Amino acid sequence: MMKSEKRKDYTLEIRGPEGGDILLVITGRIVLSNLHQVTDDLRTIPAEVAPSSLTVDLTGLDYLDSSGALALLHLKHEAEARSVPFEFIGMNSRVKGIMDLLHTVTVGAASAAPERKPAGLIEQVGEAGMKVAQDFVTLMSFTGALVTTLLYSAAHPRSVRWDDVLRNMKQVGVDGFPIVTLISVLLGLIMAFMSSLQLKQFGANIYVASLVSIAMVKELGPIMTAILVAGRSGSAFAAEIGTMVVNDEVNALVTMGFDPLRFLVVPKIIAAVVVVPLLTLYADAFAILGSLVVGVLGLDLTVYTYMQQIRITIDNYDVMTGFIKSLFFAFLVGGIGCHRGFQVRGGPESVGKATTSAVVSAIFLIILADSIFAIVLHYLERK
Repeated sequence: MMKSEKRKDYTLEIRGPEGGDILLVITGRIVLSNLHQVTDDLRTIPAEVAPSSLTVDLTGLDYLDSSGALALLHLKHEAEARSVPFEFIGMNSRVKGIMDLLHTVTVGAASAAPERKPAGLIEQVGEAGMKVAQDFVTLMSFTGALVTTLLYSAAHPRSVRWDDVLRNMKQVGVDGFPIVTLISVLLGLIMAFMSSLQLKQFGANIYVASLVSIAMVKELGPIMTAILVAGRSGSAFAAEIGTMVVNDEVNALVTMGFDPLRFLVVPKIIAAVVVVPLLTLYADAFAILGSLVVGVLGLDLTVYTYMQQIRITIDNYDVMTGFIKSLFFAFLVGGIGCHRGFQVRGGPESVGKATTSAVVSAIFLIILADSIFAIVLHYLERK
């Protein structure tokens, strides 16, 4: 049997009887530009010829790059997978050097893996659904373990690392004062200015104070503060714990007999739950202060009149509603940040992904929780 495949850059010549000892003579150049054609030609040889042994003569091979070497090693792997004795002959020093650069076993195993076809729409939806379900399961498991650990810490306050609690309180609260102050004042100014454009047409300037105060105290204050904390501190929690996971510091804690949740997470959760409600009240106050500037300078209202209208509008129930929301949001932000940190797998790049995921997940859960609060509180107020 003699068969020859002549291409533009190379020639494949098969010599020997079908089912017997086959000599494959390759001449020309095998490079990246013709790799697909070479791969297609070589792939069919073991199946079509069914050799009892296969020898590849590379004497006439003028040039070979690493991609061509990969194709030849793939052929060797295919032959060995069929239990066919295989041998390269006639390799000059240049070709042998390139072939030696590639580890036969590693390359063969990688080449044997089938190429993954692009997933269709239904497959993508299914994979996304599976990821969401798995994430929900891990989040619920983490939440259960965290609640158990917090109850233990409440019963054994000496087990809490209070120095870390104070450090995290500074990180979450004190370090966040400047940005919270700026955004709260600007938000109050914007809300007051935009609402005044409409209300003053009806001579209802005084109700600007009511609109801004009730919106900030019941809704925007807790949400805005929680989102800022998620962006600043929730991401920091995820990055800190994720880095410890990558560096095997969490495993070291377990080896030394420490509970990672009690050692790392509890101080962060306590700090967030203590500081975020206070930060929310602080944000409410400065937003009202910003709206007061518009009321006094732009609507010709006195400070006393403006503040009196706020006092009439807001009652203790409204303040407590915002306070309770902020407590729950703080737990969400701290918990999801720590959870994403523990999920880090791999190298430093996975820390960045976990940090981004912590912020996005926290914001989503904050909005979802606020929607639930709005519905529940609405029906409670009606009763």
